[in-house]
Amino acid sequence: MKYLIGTDIGTSGTKSILMDTEGHLIAQDLEEYDVLTPKPLWAEQWPKVWNDAVKTSIRKTVEKSGVDPHDVTGVGISGLYGGSGIPLDEKMKPVRPCLIWMDRRAEDETTWVKEHIDSERLTEITGNDVVDPYYGYTKILWIKNHEPENWKKTRMFLPPSNYAIYELTGKVAIDHSAAGNLGGLYDINTHTWSEEMMDAMGVPSSMMPLPIVDSTTVVGGLTADAANELGLLEGTPVVSGGVDVGAANVGMGVLKPGKYVAAIGQSMNAALVSEKPIKGQGLIVWPYPYKSENLVYNFSGSATAGAITKWFRDTFAFSEKSVQAQGGDNAYVTLNKEAKDVGPGSEGLIVLPYFMGERAPIWNSDAKGTIFGLSLVHTKAHLYHAFQEAVCYALRHSIEKTGKDLGEYIIIAGGVTNSPEWVQMFADVTGYNVRTPIEDAEANLGDVILAGLGTGDLTTDSIKDWQVLGEAVKPDPARHEAYNKYYKMYRKLYHDLVGDMHELTNIEHDQEDEKKLVTAK
Repeated sequence: MKYLIGTDIGTSGTKSILMDTEGHLIAQDLEEYDVLTPKPLWAEQWPKVWNDAVKTSIRKTVEKSGVDPHDVTGVGISGLYGGSGIPLDEKMKPVRPCLIWMDRRAEDETTWVKEHIDSERLTEITGNDVVDPYYGYTKILWIKNHEPENWKKTRMFLPPSNYAIYELTGKVAIDHSAAGNLGGLYDINTHTWSEEMMDAMGVPSSMMPLPIVDSTTVVGGLTADAANELGLLEGTPVVSGGVDVGAANVGMGVLKPGKYVAAIGQSMNAALVSEKPIKGQGLIVWPYPYKSENLVYNFSGSATAGAITKWFRDTFAFSEKSVQAQGGDNAYVTLNKEAKDVGPGSEGLIVLPYFMGERAPIWNSDAKGTIFGLSLVHTKAHLYHAFQEAVCYALRHSIEKTGKDLGEYIIIAGGVTNSPEWVQMFADVTGYNVRTPIEDAEANLGDVILAGLGTGDLTTDSIKDWQVLGEAVKPDPARHEAYNKYYKMYRKLYHDLVGDMHELTNIEHDQEDEKKLVTAK
């Protein structure tokens, strides 16, 4: 029997799985970590954290599986959208932490692009019709403008998964999905770096890695040192798995245009795969990991989905975390039990999930997390329930933004599917039937599939029955009707508060400027 490993570098953890080539999950491991947030709306990470987690999770997975390393024929690695990418020096050592997708600091650079770059030309070349700090190229410009010494040291920007692959193989490459996800520097028509846009923005073409490869490409084999650390054989092929949300769609069996999938982890990526970019809807557009030069990934979604429930757990669920630490139920399981009897609308609570600004569909860095309607009747259970509802409202907003017929059902994948109550809530809020994968390994499963296609150990025919979806969860008509009213208030609340959100940001900036003046004196 042959085996494949799929590893996904996530925002708050790296997970590896090992499967046989008949689609059976043999072993898995998850290594968790935190995001560095040195200032409000800043989010970054040193790549050593990711690389150590990759090596540990793969090694533990191999150990748990008990398989012979000779039978492991490939490793696929995907990763979070790495924002700027890791700035690396001439010796391929990190110059500074990587500005990840959550980071919103590049506001001035966003304004500069809007004022100096032809928007129609930018859309024509990249497929993206929105300029926002979310995109990697604005973060790259921030480093250029604010850290000139680091800019001078930087030889190349390489996304997290591609850097992890370099560390394991000694080979440099970037997949089309990661390159396109940078936004303003990749030509989605020619599938190359755009010399025109790089010249216009003052980014040397030498800083963009080559070659650009499909996510089924074998980048290289494990070095002797890496193989020894992982418990695998030297030369084991490593395949570029792409941006993790795209890999997750591959794991859902999406190998052609059509199906709507919401991958909900720390963030939410609700996407439709098409043959041509969907322009003019404020969607984020980049090449799909599978058949990158023929398929396009068009997505919207909340910047903080699972991240806000994690924040809630870490900030308020001390007793639940204590029970977990003593060998009891997972803190999330306990919170779900406490909140399961709370009704639609959480007895008058509405949460706006904009805890790190927001990307599509509202594109507002100044958007703020909001808890509206609090009273003395509300408990921790009400609050947690309202946080879960906020993620559901965000998905409904994203669905409406597509303006497309989504068919008989939508697919929801990710950690949220561990809660049957939350899955039912998604159905009740959106009004769609919801199906979820039976195995909780979406991006990792996509990595395994991409690795197997790359090594030739799998074919599209052999994986047709791999990803089995559960039965459809149908919306409850009465709860859906109730949620229609709360959702309307959710949308109105943001509209009413958006001016105050901007004003609050201005006040925060004024205070920061005053502190700088005091420090200077």
